Amino acid sequence: MSNTRIVIALLLLLSGNHVKAQFNTVSCPGNRYKVTVENPTRTTNGTEVTPESITSENEKSVPDKVSLSSADTKKKEQVARYLSVCYPLSHIKVNSPYSYRKDPFTGKRKFHNGIDLHARSSKVFAMMQGRVIAVGQDKVSGKYVTLQHGGFTVSYCHLSQVSVSRGQHVKAGEVVGITGNTGRSTGEHLHITIRQRGEYINPKIFIDHIRSVQESCVIALAQFL
Repeated sequence: MSNTRIVIALLLLLSGNHVKAQFNTVSCPGNRYKVTVENPTRTTNGTEVTPESITSENEKSVPDKVSLSSADTKKKEQVARYLSVCYPLSHIKVNSPYSYRKDPFTGKRKFHNGIDLHARSSKVFAMMQGRVIAVGQDKVSGKYVTLQHGGFTVSYCHLSQVSVSRGQHVKAGEVVGITGNTGRSTGEHLHITIRQRGEYINPKIFIDHIRSVQESCVIALAQFL
């Protein structure tokens, strides 16, 4: 059995029956629009967003630290950390990034304040532990869900179905909706916007953070083999 398969087995064994590890694939953007990439580490008002700031907001997702005297404890902590984050879809393919682009409706240059992910009736997962602060539908976003993770708010738009209700607390990996083509949309996809203290930031920062956390956990667990 390869090290990767053993690590996956460890994750499933240590996570127990109440949670399930998320294994996702990420592919490079296949942009449909001409874009100009913005600085991904800053908000619209120039505030820098770092992996540490995301981690600090997500610390409550990980059980309180205990003594690291045993290997078993260390394994469980790595599993808990792995499961404290989750990709928003089981497969990540960026159709349109956070950047200036030619608006598909007006043809004018306009800033795209989120990312569009390829999706076909796909389950949408909460990326971290949080609370549902808004559920609704309008002409632009279509059906949407907004989650709050500390100082960050994440909105999932153009959904066909919503699986949560306002005020509900969710865990990382919990299904919050199903992708669709509602609202101002040229085709089915998942539009994600993230704000930090009211200012838009690049959702790719969250995607990169999730990948970094899960990869580091797998590497750490492999050391116990």
